[in-house]
Amino acid sequence: MQANHSEQELVRRDKLKQLEALGINAYPAPSFKITHNAQEIKEGFSEETAEQFKNISIAGRIMGVRDMGKANFAVLQDATGRIQLYLKRDELCPGDDKTQFNTVWKKLIDLGDIIGVTGYAFITKTGETSIHVESFTLLAKALRPLPVVKELDGEVFDAVSDPEFKYRQRYADLIVNPAVRETFVKMTKMKAAIRNFLDERGALEVDTPVLQSIPGGASARPFITHHNALDMPLYLRIANELYLKRLIVGGFEWVYEFSRNFRNEGMDRTHNPEFTILEWYTAYQDYFWMMDTTEKLLETTALAVNGTTSVTVGDNTINFKAPFARVSIFDAIQQHTGKEVRGLDEAGLRQVCADLNISVPNNIGKGKLIDEIFSERCEQHYIQPTFIMDYPVEMSPLTKKHRSEEGLVERFELMINGKEIANAYSELNDPIDQRARFEEQVALLERGDDEAMFIDQDFLRALEYGMPPTAGIGIGIERLAMLLTGQQAIQDVLLFPQMRPEKTT
Repeated sequence: MQANHSEQELVRRDKLKQLEALGINAYPAPSFKITHNAQEIKEGFSEETAEQFKNISIAGRIMGVRDMGKANFAVLQDATGRIQLYLKRDELCPGDDKTQFNTVWKKLIDLGDIIGVTGYAFITKTGETSIHVESFTLLAKALRPLPVVKELDGEVFDAVSDPEFKYRQRYADLIVNPAVRETFVKMTKMKAAIRNFLDERGALEVDTPVLQSIPGGASARPFITHHNALDMPLYLRIANELYLKRLIVGGFEWVYEFSRNFRNEGMDRTHNPEFTILEWYTAYQDYFWMMDTTEKLLETTALAVNGTTSVTVGDNTINFKAPFARVSIFDAIQQHTGKEVRGLDEAGLRQVCADLNISVPNNIGKGKLIDEIFSERCEQHYIQPTFIMDYPVEMSPLTKKHRSEEGLVERFELMINGKEIANAYSELNDPIDQRARFEEQVALLERGDDEAMFIDQDFLRALEYGMPPTAGIGIGIERLAMLLTGQQAIQDVLLFPQMRPEKTT
């Protein structure tokens, strides 16, 4: 980071020295006692409740000051919102010593400084609930000025939009853009609603390893590290699926985990190398039950977060009201490309890709080719929640074969707003079939497909003890949050998205 300071920063550092000369500690011990927050005061104060708000202690950041000579109005922001302060010189500085107001408040306190105030609530002539300040204490001096945003009537209407600032300095973005804070508050509500839904139905939340000796459970390129004590390579998990299914083998009948996953892949508006997946597995159920349950979960969650099942994302209004549409992947491809790909071999699929001007690498097999066709020509059409189901077996090495259609598996992906939000199966529990599927993945690895799966011998051993029929699902938490908060980039629902190293010259 650069050590050079701007002119404004140098001025603030000089003010810090002046405060020290006055015997004022700009970073005192945390002894200021808070009794109220901004929201409590603004929502609770009235003529009838005035007695309850006579002795207020509140702390927060100064976001605005209006200097009216012997009196000032200021805006204080805490975690719950903003509230107006009223400071009068002659009440803050009785007698002849006007240092507290004229010197400390008016000359040495800046926007962004964190203060504690005591006083009482009242309503101004303009009808705004405010705090009449009887004393203030500097709790933390801000040595860097806040970014400038445009406001009207206390509401931000022109927030800082530069992604380099927003994502690299999220701490400052959160200070000046209240809507950003609200996005992450909604994310917390979203995860709480999901937990409540699952817990009420008897699911058990668990934790599984982040460092894994074999990166299993998904088709993705892993991050690799090294464990010095064991002198062995380890992988940051790309999925927790195989561990959760081990727990089903062990006798738990419904387990779930909010899993922080890591995939060494490209970055765009819907991909970040570090992200969260909700996965759950339920014994004695299938993918039809999973579709029904997923509909109910998302409808319940949308209501908990926004009070409605409808959300607006860009130009689209999306309704999470169950039931969702259900379409087979082959029907989707035929509808949107005019091509019938059911039953085609690899050569036939490559010809379809050529006809549709879809560029594909030479080292992928039938499953990836079908996936490319759907991704490039179909998925963007599914704005309303739609289950795309009944995938070819080559695309799904962990999925049970379809009970009635040869060459297919019982799998669905949930598409919303043109993107995959969830992926679910009737889980493969035949250890012999599973071993054969893993061996097919190894053949793809040998062809150069670095996202194909490894053979997990311990998982195969677990299956040999017997796993009951099971349904499983993975839901992208950030992608779901994008929908429920109206964001169009995954970086806007990650507090600290991955970025290139900051330039220092």
